[in-house]
Amino acid sequence: MNRSLLSAFIVGLVFGVGLLLAGMANPAKVLAFLDLAGDWDPSLALVMVGAIAVASVGFALTRGRSLAWSGDPIQIPGNRKLDRRLVLGSLGFGVGWGLAGFCPGPALVALGTGSLKAVIFVAAMVAGMAAFEWLEKRKGV
Repeated sequence: MNRSLLSAFIVGLVFGVGLLLAGMANPAKVLAFLDLAGDWDPSLALVMVGAIAVASVGFALTRGRSLAWSGDPIQIPGNRKLDRRLVLGSLGFGVGWGLAGFCPGPALVALGTGSLKAVIFVAAMVAGMAAFEWLEKRKGV
C-alpha cells in the first residue's frame, strides 16, 4: 500500500471513529443539537470546538509546506469570494442537515450500521452531486 492510500485510510478511520464516539452518526443527537427552541443538547458544540482546535494544529503544521506526509501536493482552497452559488449551496447543506440529521461524513459512517435513513441520505447526496456536475458541464464551467 502506498503512503497516499495508507494516509487516506488512517485519516478516514480516525475520522469515522471520532464521528461515532461523538454521536455525530446518530441523527437524533444531531437534531437535538439543532433544536434550539426545544430540548436542546449542546454537547455537539464541544465536538465542534474540539474539531476546530485539532484542525488549527494541522493547518499550523502545514503552513509553508507544499507537500503532505504522503508526498502529495497540499491543496488549500484560496477562493474567498462570497457569491450566490456559495450561499445557495450552504443553505441547501444546512436544510438537508436539519431535515435528516446527517451531514455527508456521518451519513457515510452510518451506512456501515445498515441504517435505511443513511442509505436514503447518501443516495440523495450522490444524486445531488451528479446533478451539480451535469449542470456545471452544461454551463461549460
